[in-house]
Amino acid sequence: MTNKADQTAPRLGTQALNRATLARQLLLHRAPVSAEAAPAKAPSVKALSAKTPSAKAADSVPPPMSAHGAITHLLGLQAQNVRPPYYALAARLDGFAPEQLSALMADRDVVRIVTMRSTIHTHTAEDCLALRPLVQPARERELNLFRKGLAGVDLDRLEAIARELVEAEPRTLKQLREALIVEWPDADPFALGVAARCRLPLVQVTPRGLWGRSGQVALTTAEHWLGRPAEEAPAPETVIRRYLAAFGPASVKDMQTWAGLTRLREAFERLRPELLVFRDDSGTELFDLPDAPRPDPETPAPPRLLPEFDNLLLSHADRSRVVPPDLKGRSWQGNQAHRTFLVDGFLAGIWKLDADVLTLEPFGRLTQRQRADLVTEAERTLTTLHGDGAYDIRFGTVAPS
Repeated sequence: MTNKADQTAPRLGTQALNRATLARQLLLHRAPVSAEAAPAKAPSVKALSAKTPSAKAADSVPPPMSAHGAITHLLGLQAQNVRPPYYALAARLDGFAPEQLSALMADRDVVRIVTMRSTIHTHTAEDCLALRPLVQPARERELNLFRKGLAGVDLDRLEAIARELVEAEPRTLKQLREALIVEWPDADPFALGVAARCRLPLVQVTPRGLWGRSGQVALTTAEHWLGRPAEEAPAPETVIRRYLAAFGPASVKDMQTWAGLTRLREAFERLRPELLVFRDDSGTELFDLPDAPRPDPETPAPPRLLPEFDNLLLSHADRSRVVPPDLKGRSWQGNQAHRTFLVDGFLAGIWKLDADVLTLEPFGRLTQRQRADLVTEAERTLTTLHGDGAYDIRFGTVAPS
């Protein structure tokens, strides 16, 4: 089965893909924050509508939504560090305050857990209980990398012991490893910890993740923390619809990159009758929801400051819709990601916040208007997340290639 589209399918150029993706990601227009809190009993991942915030393709302005609704729509937020989810929502919601996300976490409506691509995400409780089973096969395969360190370890027994430990009281990974090494003294302690994390849906308990608070990473199971059992893995078709709503138009490989899964082609084929099909400039087949927003490619895209590891930059096999080819790899140094900013919808530089100084480092020359708009966006970000204190916003030297 080829991934090259029928050449008669309508073409979506890079600019059109960029604007469509920004609209789905709430980065073309911020969504006004609604007064609605987390629902008393939110629908599961299986029942959620696949529609984007805007049901009309010509209208890319999203309706009001709560922080909980935004996290649901976006299928979670990258949360390798504590602050990125807050910066991600500040870039996407008009009227967002960090206390809104902190309250959701404190009330256990939102959690931090390893899911897609074996990375930590902030998910709603409902998506946590449904999406983790979806990616569980990938977590099982991950253990193949640690076979040598797990020689002689009964993984089912390890899972049972680890569950009993973390449900008795939240444990750090160090504490968990120390307890497990007593059972398997010849095993690699690090591998034992990885095995517990892969076999069990371990969430980071608060105060870890709360804005303005500190706390070490302590773990318990999602079921114990949320007081309800995990769901069966949702049908791939359901998650495909939601992925397209948040990241489309997209290819099969794009979604496989986002989820860290393989063999999704058959599920896309089953959905083909209800989806629109396009091709990109290289001829790759792209799928999309009929009612999803696909704005005019010339729609102005305001600057946005994004956190490190933002899903906008990580959720497609072909990232050229956001990352110009000549800037590929520029948002990373080693295995660490920089905070980035967008200009005219595309990656244009990195930013840093040290004490009371925010430094913008563009990858290329910016116009006077672009610099002024970036400063305005930086001021908004600082005010949203750090109050009305005095901050110095500077432009640094162009980041080296």
